[in-house]
Amino acid sequence: MRIITIILCLLTLGSATAQTTVTGTIQSGGLTRDYRLYIPAMYNGSTAVPLVLNLHGYASFAAQQEFYGDFRPIADTANFLIVHPNGTANNMGNRFWNVLGGLSAVDDVAFLSNLIDTLRAAYNIDPNRIYSTGMSNGGFMSYSLACELSHKIAAIASVTGSMTPQKLDACNPPRPVPVMEIHGTADNTVPYNGSVVLGTVAIPTLVDAWVQKNQCNPTPVITPVPNTNTSDGCTAEHYLYTGGLNGSTVEHYKVIGGGHTWPGQLFPIGVTNQDFSASKEIWRFFSQYRLDMLTDTKTPDTRFANWSVFPNPVHDRLTLRSNDGKPARQIRIFDTLGRMRLLLPATGQQTDIETTNWENGMYFILIEQEYQIDQLTFTKL
Repeated sequence: MRIITIILCLLTLGSATAQTTVTGTIQSGGLTRDYRLYIPAMYNGSTAVPLVLNLHGYASFAAQQEFYGDFRPIADTANFLIVHPNGTANNMGNRFWNVLGGLSAVDDVAFLSNLIDTLRAAYNIDPNRIYSTGMSNGGFMSYSLACELSHKIAAIASVTGSMTPQKLDACNPPRPVPVMEIHGTADNTVPYNGSVVLGTVAIPTLVDAWVQKNQCNPTPVITPVPNTNTSDGCTAEHYLYTGGLNGSTVEHYKVIGGGHTWPGQLFPIGVTNQDFSASKEIWRFFSQYRLDMLTDTKTPDTRFANWSVFPNPVHDRLTLRSNDGKPARQIRIFDTLGRMRLLLPATGQQTDIETTNWENGMYFILIEQEYQIDQLTFTKL
C-alpha cells in the first residue's frame, strides 16, 4: 500500500546505466497501460532469460518500486529482465492493483498476462521462468496471479501483502505454486494477524493455506536469521515448508517487530529489517523453479539439482558433490519429523558425512547456495 515518496529524490542513484531501462505502453481492456523494463547489460538476446514482474504498492508507482524493491544489481549478474508495470489510478490519483474487489472494473490479471505476451514477442524470455513479486498491494496482486495465471507464472513472492478471505477460498490453481511471504509482525498497514475491517487474512493462516495447496510438509524448518544489525529494531525468522508436489515449497520470513517495509532497503521508512535482503532472498527462491518442473508429473528430486548425493541408499559414509562447481553456503539435514540432524557451515565442492550411528530411514538435505536451495533425499540402511 502507501510508500511515502520521500525517496523520489534518490531515484537517480544507481541509474548510471539508464540506457538499460526502457519505457513502453500496451493496450489492454480498452486502456493504455504503461511499464518500465530493466534490461541488464549482459542480456544480448541469444539466450532465453527469466522475467520478474515487480509490482508497486497502493499509491506508489513503477519507478518508485524499481528503486524501493530493487532487483537491478541482482539482474546485472544473474541476467534476467525486470518489468515494473503501473496500476491504474483511482479518483484520488493513487495507483493501485484491482485485487480487493469493488474498487474498479479494471482486469489487471488480463493486463499483466498481455504484458507478458508483449515482452515475450520482443525479447528472448524463457516462458518457464516468469515470476511475480510486489510490495503490499503488489503482493496481493502477485497472489492473484498465482491463482489465476498459474499457466504463465512459475512462482510468486509477496512483501507485506496478503489475500482477502474470498480470494483465498476461491483460489484453486491446477498445479503447485511455490510461494514466499515476507511480513513484519508490527505491520500497521496490512496487519500480521489479519484485519476484519480491511478484510485481510492473517499471515499464519495464509501461509498454512498455501502449504496445504502445495501439499508441503506442515511442519516447517524454522531458522533464526542472524541478527547482524542490532540497531534496526527488529529480528527475523525463516520458515521453510518442504516436500510439496513436484518439489514445490513455501517460505515465510517473519520479521519480528518489523513494519510495512522492504527488508534490506538502505533508505528505510519505518522499522526495516537489515539482517537480510528481501530482493536477494526472493531471487534465490525464484531461481529454483521452472514452470515445466512444476507441471511435470515425474519425480523432481534431482532433475534440476546443482548437487548430487551418493551412495543412495547409504550404510556408513555419504558424499555430497557440487555439479556446477559452486560451493554451498550452508548444508542442513533433517529427519522425517523435521528435526535437524546435521548443520554444516560453508563447504567446498564436496563434503563427506559419517552416518554409521544414524537411525535407519529417510533424510532430507537442504543445500543453500547464493541464489538457490537444492532439496535432496537419501535413505540410511
